[in-house]
Amino acid sequence: MSEPQAQMNHPKGTLFIMGLGALAKREKEAVRVFLMGDAAACAKGGQAVPNGFHNVDRMLQALALKQSPIGVCGSCMDARGLKPEELVEGAKRSSLEELTDWMQWAEKVVVF
Repeated sequence: MSEPQAQMNHPKGTLFIMGLGALAKREKEAVRVFLMGDAAACAKGGQAVPNGFHNVDRMLQALALKQSPIGVCGSCMDARGLKPEELVEGAKRSSLEELTDWMQWAEKVVVF
């Protein structure tokens, strides 16, 4: 796939997602993930990545199984030709309005 997806699947970038997975396991913690820009490509299902790289779509699915909502910027999806049916299970097309709601809801916001 394109260079942006390769960048998003780089092992350093996935350490953050693994950290979110660990946080989502904690009983009193809630994690919400909003993907925008090139990160929207991370939510594309069925990725085949080279050896030595983590599979980000599987990591996102693991977060979704822990009831962590995953929103993907709709405009960013359009710009990259992503359709809602291509997203990993548990991810959904979202909006900046929902991102704003999530930011107001959150006690802490982490941007990566």
